[in-house]
Amino acid sequence: MNRYNGLINIYKEAGYTSNDVVGRLRGILHQKKIGHTGTLDPEAVGVLVVCLGNGTRLVEELTDHTKEYIAVCRLGVETDTQDMTGTILRETVDNIPEVNELMEAVNAFVGDYDQIPPMYSALKVNGKKLYELARQGIEVERKSRKIHIDSISVLDTSNLKDKHEFTMEVRCSKGTYIRTLCHDIGQRLGCGGAMAHLTRTTVGSFHLETAVTLDMVEKFRDEDKLSDIIVPVETFFRDLDSVHVKNSSRKYIENGNPFRFSDIADVELDDAQDKMDKEQMYQDKTRVRVYDEDGVFFGIYKYDARLKCFRVEKYFYERA
Repeated sequence: MNRYNGLINIYKEAGYTSNDVVGRLRGILHQKKIGHTGTLDPEAVGVLVVCLGNGTRLVEELTDHTKEYIAVCRLGVETDTQDMTGTILRETVDNIPEVNELMEAVNAFVGDYDQIPPMYSALKVNGKKLYELARQGIEVERKSRKIHIDSISVLDTSNLKDKHEFTMEVRCSKGTYIRTLCHDIGQRLGCGGAMAHLTRTTVGSFHLETAVTLDMVEKFRDEDKLSDIIVPVETFFRDLDSVHVKNSSRKYIENGNPFRFSDIADVELDDAQDKMDKEQMYQDKTRVRVYDEDGVFFGIYKYDARLKCFRVEKYFYERA
């Protein structure tokens, strides 16, 4: 049975939780080692990067990546979930802003922003998930978290008068709740607000245009074309320089041990001066992709200028 390693850019459809996506992929690919890189609400759609096999070692790095969303915010309403799937707590048709007021309020959230996570979230307080407490009618105090909004662009205000809705594109840091952003914009305007729809369009270098549905994954599997949609782990590090270790020194990287310049293929050290010149090629803590001479990827190493060697930072090689 094949074991798949790498990343898949999944288009999460409405009605699925992020864990539902992982569960179905385990069935499609017949392997357990699968993880996602950032929860999307069940009714939200869009990019959900899923890690397979040794790609799961990238979950933390991918979770840290900047994300982009297109959100529809409805003004004049507040709900217990901060989106339109929840129970309406307050509704009004008064004080719906003009476009210029809306733009001013939206722009106030660009930059660092202390955001209080919603009760309906998977964050834990004293070992309990907030949404579990919320379903019991229990509300607890939540500490604000500093997040960062890189940019907000208002894309459409044509429904502001009749439906009290506008559409915005948000580029933000990890940990940002777009539901809460909609709620907070409504609070700033004095009319209330809730998220009506959400599409995640980007996670790092993964974009909506190249995302595939679960049905499409099944189709690629049946046609034996999964390699067309599984992104190799090393691609994630394509901006780093590559280093190929001599086959005679392969034992070092097979065991995750450090290696030196003398172990690198195509590097000739003719004398002490040549050795010194090569050692100055890399600054301390420079990261490189490491391969053997046959092009097998082993992982990411970091140069240690004090010890004059490359030390493993993140290891991906698995013996067959």
